[in-house]
Amino acid sequence: MTLQDFQVGDRDLSDAVLAEYLKSDAIAIDTETMGLLPHRDRLCLVQLCNLEGQVTAIRIAKGQTEAPNLKTLFEAVNIVKVFHFARFDVATLRHNLGIQVQPIFCTKIASKLARTYTNRHGLKEVVLELEQIELDKSAQSSDWGNAANLSEIQLNYAANDVRYLLGVQQKLTQMLKREERWQIAQECFQMLPTLVTLDLLQFKDIFEH
Repeated sequence: MTLQDFQVGDRDLSDAVLAEYLKSDAIAIDTETMGLLPHRDRLCLVQLCNLEGQVTAIRIAKGQTEAPNLKTLFEAVNIVKVFHFARFDVATLRHNLGIQVQPIFCTKIASKLARTYTNRHGLKEVVLELEQIELDKSAQSSDWGNAANLSEIQLNYAANDVRYLLGVQQKLTQMLKREERWQIAQECFQMLPTLVTLDLLQFKDIFEH
């Protein structure tokens, strides 16, 4: 993949790009941050892809607290938002940009429910099995805060994290329905916003004895 295969923008989607994504039944979403704690580590990049393979990466400025067009898209109730480990990305988007993402499909949850023959549910392993594509994860732990000067390796990594998610979603959905686990998967997805609220309030282990 080359950098010409996708768009990179600043702060928010343009109105024209938003209009294209609003035509979709599902979009894949990922985020890049400075770390794994939403209260401490800021959001740096938001990536998305539709079924037509249109990939966009939006650089989020330090201190930015809203992105109205992203909010419109991510809160559109007729579009499924597909993540791998949605719990983190949904929390990050809510904490940094005030976006209440719904409805949600998490490919990591779906993989754990459907692919019970393995304990390998990372994005790289899931994409390799279901899409026969080996992702390069060498840029996973890197400085995403220098948004204006992201390297081609970083941008390729960010784009590929959403490029294959919708294909994975479709295959996992078929597996879940075949194994009669689709209903429990949907219930898991529906409870994610509540789990995210608890995470952001820093509650831990409240369901334990």
